[in-house]
Amino acid sequence: MTDALAGFEVPLHRSLTEPILLGGVPRSVAIVNGTLAAAVGLGLQLWSAGFAMAVIGHGLALWGTRADPQFVDVFARHLKHRSFLDT
Repeated sequence: MTDALAGFEVPLHRSLTEPILLGGVPRSVAIVNGTLAAAVGLGLQLWSAGFAMAVIGHGLALWGTRADPQFVDVFARHLKHRSFLDT
């Protein structure tokens, strides 16, 4: 028994509710991390520093994503409302 009215039920696909991940982290974070690591590695020719920056940055982003898949949005909101919430 469903309480849905005929014609008002729409299938909701799982892909519409999950964030877009690239390598297990949000796509925007992965792109920014890779761009910064490439700039350090290729632009400044500090290959080991660029590689370390990519690995550590991706690891931290992966840790944050496992804790909360929306951590980027939550962190941005925290920065926006920080002065209001300080006690």
